[in-house]
Amino acid sequence: MMLGTLFLVLIVELLNSSVEAAVDRISYSKHGLSKRAKDYGSAAVMLALILCGATYALVAARYYL
Repeated sequence: MMLGTLFLVLIVELLNSSVEAAVDRISYSKHGLSKRAKDYGSAAVMLALILCGATYALVAARYYL
């Protein structure tokens, strides 16, 4: 389970990078939808990191308390 959450973070980060590369490929000019797409990708990475941290905290609490 702990390794699974680490791989999930890496997968979501790769997807976020692909979204950012695609948006930058289309246009470097600022656009509301481009910003929103990048923000959603970053939010997905943050949620994956929170899930990973919570998993590690729960496992540590289970075995060390």
